Amino acid sequence: MLDLKNRLENGGKKNPFWLVGPCVIENRDVLRTIAEQVKRISEKHNIPVVFKASFDKANRTSHKSFRGLGLQEGLKELQWVKSEFSLPIVTDIHETSQAIPVSEVADILQIPAFLCRQTDLLEAACRTGKAVNVKKGQFLSPSNVKQIVNKLEEFKASAFWITERGVSFGYQRLVVDFAGFSEMEKSGASLILDITHAVQLPGGLGEATSGMRDAIPYIARAGAAVGVRGFFAETHPNPSKALSDAANAWPLQHLESLMVGCQKIAQASNEVEHFSHLL
Repeated sequence: MLDLKNRLENGGKKNPFWLVGPCVIENRDVLRTIAEQVKRISEKHNIPVVFKASFDKANRTSHKSFRGLGLQEGLKELQWVKSEFSLPIVTDIHETSQAIPVSEVADILQIPAFLCRQTDLLEAACRTGKAVNVKKGQFLSPSNVKQIVNKLEEFKASAFWITERGVSFGYQRLVVDFAGFSEMEKSGASLILDITHAVQLPGGLGEATSGMRDAIPYIARAGAAVGVRGFFAETHPNPSKALSDAANAWPLQHLESLMVGCQKIAQASNEVEHFSHLL
């Protein structure tokens, strides 16, 4: 899995990779539509990508909300994407028992933000030998990331990233604290910026989460300028009809423009001194 990390980070901060796809697996038609576009963009613009989709969204605001296809059917669909489009896969695990079966399909196991401190879950993910992406909890300070990194290193993770997805700021608002990025990098973590969950308004619609989709390009461009290793983004061909996180899914038709724009900013920004010697 170190080979995967090296391949994704080959361009450094000048060419960030993307973990991108729908929030949840809805059906094969949606998977096909998104995977085709993601692969085309990747090959056309030399942007490394990993296809993202969840087989189960266990942390929906309401128990009535659509959660996905479940473990068995979801993994079948992810394996289909992997085989059909030759794309690496990242998906979430919520329980230790899911680590091994998911690792048979996924190249990266993702730990949800609310579970980022669950030691047993981190250990189970690491022991599969697959790369691990940990979403930093909305409730954690940048300095808390060091303890997550310590666990990942102790459990001998083959490769790992920390994903920033915003910090809770009062009720139903998240803020990305770019001043904390240098502190998180000091912990030894490569950083990914989640540009779609960072604009969520958790529980903003009562039984569902709302969001500020128009803020996504602002967050993304700032991240490219600051210098992150990768981006996490959820996209959908028709966001208003997405079965999960509809309010903050980025329209698939505008994905290429967003990715290429961030690539150009990253190339320009990271050709200047970033004062890394001061870290």
